[in-house]
Amino acid sequence: MADSGAGPSGDDIINSYHLPRPLPLWLNSNCAKHIVKGNFMTLSARPKTVEQGEWIAHQVVEHYRNLWNFVQVVHAKEETGNTICNPTTCPRMSAGANHSFTWLNSRREPVELPAHEYMTLMQRWITGKIDDTAIFPTDPAGVSYSHNPAISSTPLSQLTNPGEPDWVGKRSGFPEKFIDICQMIFRQMFRVYAHLYWAHFVEPYYHLNLEKQLNSCFSHFLLTATALDMLGKQELEPMQPLIDLWAANGTFPPESKVYEYASIRAGERLIQLAGVTQ
Repeated sequence: MADSGAGPSGDDIINSYHLPRPLPLWLNSNCAKHIVKGNFMTLSARPKTVEQGEWIAHQVVEHYRNLWNFVQVVHAKEETGNTICNPTTCPRMSAGANHSFTWLNSRREPVELPAHEYMTLMQRWITGKIDDTAIFPTDPAGVSYSHNPAISSTPLSQLTNPGEPDWVGKRSGFPEKFIDICQMIFRQMFRVYAHLYWAHFVEPYYHLNLEKQLNSCFSHFLLTATALDMLGKQELEPMQPLIDLWAANGTFPPESKVYEYASIRAGERLIQLAGVTQ
C-alpha cells in the first residue's frame, strides 16, 4: 500500500478511516514516540542458525510477556476496588467505534464480552497453548538448527523422508498445526493492543508516562508479526492510521513488510496535523 504516483490525498485516506474528531492522542506524532531510536527490524530478524519454528515460538513467548505487562496496568485494582478496564468503562472488546471482537463460547458461537473478561479468557487460552508441551515442546534434545548450505552440502529436501509431509518447526518437534496456532495467538495479541490504544492510551498509559514503552513494544510487535506472516494487512485495519504514521516518520524501515501495508501520504498528513486543533 506504500504510496506511489497519483492517488488519493492524505486527507482523503484519513477520512476513509472514519476516525473520531478530535483525533485520538496516540495519532499525534508527539505522542507516537519510542523509548529509543533505532531499527527494530534487528530485533525481529531470525539468526541464521536458529530454526524457523524455534524463532517463532520465541517471538510468541516474548511478545506475550511484553503485552501482558501492559494489560496488568488496566487490570490492577485501584483504591475504589475497580479496575481501569471494567464492564462499565469497556462493555465490549472494541478498538474504537468501528471495530469490535467476539469470543467463541463452548458451543463455538461468537459472543460479545466486556473487554476485561475477553482479555482474561485470552490470557488463559494463550497460556494454555504455551504451557502445552505438545504444541510448544521444551525438551532441549528436540532443538534443531537452521539448515546452513555453507556448512552442509546436503540439500534440505534430502534431510526429510521423501513423500512425508513437512511443515515449519517439524524438525524441532512442533506439531503440524503450530503455525496456525501461532497466527491465532498473534491475532489475539493484536486485538488486545488495539483495545489498549483505543480505550486506554490516555488513561492510564499517557498519564503514567508509559506511552513510549507501549509504542516501542507495539511497533516491535507489528514488525515481527508481519515479517513472520503471523498477521496480514486486513487484520491490521483497526490500527492502520498508526501504522501509516510510523511508516512516514521512519519507525518502520522501507524494507519491512509492515511498511508495504502503510499509506505514506496518510502518515505524512498525520504528522502535519500534530498539535493542530481538529
